Order: sequence, then structure tokens, then C-alpha cells
Amino acid sequence: MNDRIISSKTRLCGVIGDPIEHTMSPAIHNAGFTKLGLDYLYVPFHVRKGELGKAIDGMRALNIRGLNVTIPHKVTIIPLLDELDPLAERIGAVNTVTNDDGVLKGYNTDASGFLQALLKRGIKPKGKNVVILGAGGASRAISFILAERGAHLVILNRQLKKAEELSSRLSTTFEKEVKALQLAAENLAQVLDGADILVNATSVGMSPDINETPLPSNLLKPGLIVVDIVYNPIKTRLLREAEEAGTETVSGVDMFVWQGVLAFEIWTGVKAPIELMRAEVIKGLQGHEKR
Repeated sequence: MNDRIISSKTRLCGVIGDPIEHTMSPAIHNAGFTKLGLDYLYVPFHVRKGELGKAIDGMRALNIRGLNVTIPHKVTIIPLLDELDPLAERIGAVNTVTNDDGVLKGYNTDASGFLQALLKRGIKPKGKNVVILGAGGASRAISFILAERGAHLVILNRQLKKAEELSSRLSTTFEKEVKALQLAAENLAQVLDGADILVNATSVGMSPDINETPLPSNLLKPGLIVVDIVYNPIKTRLLREAEEAGTETVSGVDMFVWQGVLAFEIWTGVKAPIELMRAEVIKGLQGHEKR
């Protein structure tokens, strides 16, 4: 049982989203605050679509120090903020907010967290041919940071129009061609033939649907790097089949931990205990998998 004392001086952080029940963020942030002796507390808030404006008013009124932002609020929160970090502005999505005396500023640590997950494995995006599955909020953050770092992108999505909208924005922003294709087996076979990195930026394979995968295993080959942003389960079917095919893999746990670490450091100004936060995620996920 945690015997820490909560007082009027305790700084409050949290996460808003819908749904929010299965978030691992409170575990990693509160573990970090406790480890470093910081008088902070992190809690989840269930905020439905129509309640976002009230929630942000509440952030100001209650002087909440920071919020993480998850589905479905990452884009719609932007008009409610006072400032945007340049990267968040370019991406057009926010997952972290700070409150400095009533001035709310938005950041995107999804993008930076994804990049750190690659760089810490010695994977440098520059010049690489990257295939990205999905065109939602996560894909938007990932594709912008990869394009900024000099990667060549192809985006595949079940709804072609969404992929085309994202590719058009990227092409205009970075003055380079970004292809968009429908997510189908024949297109996957074509683009993976010359790919260096495959990124699953969809929720396919996420618990409880752990037997699903976004592509046939016969398309996976040695020399390809497979990154799955799904972190629950720790090892998705896509990653298991990628390992069996002899490819290098990067788990969604890496991105999740790094986006949390970067948010922690933005709010506190203190270097986060990365290994402890990672251990908390693994412990929580392993406990979930045993149920």
C-alpha cells in the first residue's frame, strides 16, 4: 500500500480519453514520481467526445499540471489550447499538454517517442523505405517524424481516402512524394518487396483480439525491420511471425514507454527513470496476460 501523503501542494497530472479503463499510464508515471520523490500524482479521467471542452476548462480551474491525451481527443483538443509545440503543430495532433499558470501548451510525444524507440535500437530512418499501415492519429505522428528524418514513405489504409489525405499533407509539407495505397494483400506484396521497415500503426492484434494480424506471414522476410505500435500483448502475432521469418522486431512497449518518459520530463523538468517505467509496463502487461 502506498503511504505517500497527498496535500494541497501535490501537483496533479493525468490522462483523458474514451475509453480509458485499460491505460497503463498511471502505473508508469506514479512509479516514476515515487522513485524520484516528486510530489506529483497521476490519475485517469474518462472524458467523452462532447465533454472535452469542459474537461479543459477544468484543467485550468483546478490547476492540473499536465495531461496525456488519447483517443478520440488528439486532434479536437488543438483549438482549446493556447500554444502548440512546432512538431505538434506540423503533425496536427497532440498527446501531451502542460499547464503553466493557465497557459496550456500541446506537444506530440508519440512522434518523438517512436523515433527514440528506433534510435535506441540503432535504427536510423534517413534514406530507408518505410511502409506504414494505417492512417489514423498514430500513423500521422509516426509518418511526420519519419518524413522529417528523411525516410521514404508509403502509407496503406483500408479506407484509401484517409491514406490519400495524409500522404497529400506529407507531400506538401516535406516537398517529396509520399505514396498512398489501399491496404490489400496485392499492394502489400508490391511495396514490401523493396521495404526496409514495416510499421503497424493500426490497432490490429491488440488485446483481446490477439490472434489477428494486419498482413499474411508469407510477406515477411529476413532483412526487414518490423515495428508494431500495439503494446498489449507485449508480443503480438505480427511480431511473433516476424521473428519466425528472421526479421528484426521492435515492440510497441518501446514507443509507449518513450512517449511517457518524454511527457514526464516535460511536466517535471526532471530526467525520468526509464528502466523503472519500462519494468512497470512489462509487469502490468504480464499480469494482464495471465488473467
